[in-house]
Amino acid sequence: MTVSIPASELTPRQREIIRRIVEEYVATGQPVGSRTLVDRGGLAVSPSTVRSEFAELERLGLLTHPHTSAGRVPTDQGYRFYVDELLDRLEPRPTPLELDLTTVRSEVETALQTTTEMLSQVTRLLALVSAPPLETTTVRHIEVLALQPQVVMVVVITSTGGVTKRAVTLDEPLDSGLAAWAREYLNESLGGLQLGANALQRRLEDPALAPRELAFLDRLRPAFTAAATSEEQRLFVGGAAALLAEARADELGVRQRLLEVLEQRAALLEILRDVLDPRRPFVRVGAELENPDLRDVSLVGASYGLANRSLGTVSLLGPLRMDYDKAIRSVRAAAYELSRFVEDVYADN
Repeated sequence: MTVSIPASELTPRQREIIRRIVEEYVATGQPVGSRTLVDRGGLAVSPSTVRSEFAELERLGLLTHPHTSAGRVPTDQGYRFYVDELLDRLEPRPTPLELDLTTVRSEVETALQTTTEMLSQVTRLLALVSAPPLETTTVRHIEVLALQPQVVMVVVITSTGGVTKRAVTLDEPLDSGLAAWAREYLNESLGGLQLGANALQRRLEDPALAPRELAFLDRLRPAFTAAATSEEQRLFVGGAAALLAEARADELGVRQRLLEVLEQRAALLEILRDVLDPRRPFVRVGAELENPDLRDVSLVGASYGLANRSLGTVSLLGPLRMDYDKAIRSVRAAAYELSRFVEDVYADN
């Protein structure tokens, strides 16, 4: 676990040097020397003074120098210090982001996919957006349609915009009156109930119903099981295709590991749940993710949801050498737009 060093332990000049080294290294990928900081960074001190500060910051574990290079690069602790400074200086409201969800209507799934694609394009990082969990998803509408004399189609539409279709083959020709009754009963009895809730199952087994009606509902039950399965918390991913195409030679291994981790969706969702912080954006640097496959990776994210609860996260996964300022601003703005979107969707359902 990376240990964060309080800003109070560093002088203003040392904090400035850390900031400039991180930003210069992110921009160039090259170790940063004292002369570079003086000439390009605008520090009003001599290179020898900067080298003295380098030595102290290296002693504190914030900087290191690769091989015999005279330049310095940030350590995990250095990135952590830099990120903490960014998080402490956040504006009260996120900056606007070119994310238009007005055309998505009430389809949460489409909104999440649109968000991942936009984020990956803006940041050139791997974008991850987790969908709302199953317990927040309710039944919006149900259709019972006769396809053939002995085949009925059940369509379940959820509050997140998900649509599940299930064809059921009957032992005898369908009674159109029974199908019409089932449609009316299911919409009246199940509308607004959460998928997977015990109350939903009880409505399908109501002892007040006639044996013929109960038998018919029992044949339709798999449609609701399928809907619940399809609504289990999912992870939307954007930017995987460009992950290797834009990798520098020294980052290729890191990005290949990222692609391998993508195959472990359950593990990624667990990481996102562990770092979820509804109060402000979060950043986890390298070893802080406590996953050997992500030791050279950072995760930047923010939660989205309703006023009284978080529903999921908007996050970016990329190399330690990433533009943290842009990543933080991007996920924060995207989470804000998604929160506005889901507030409207859940208010309508």
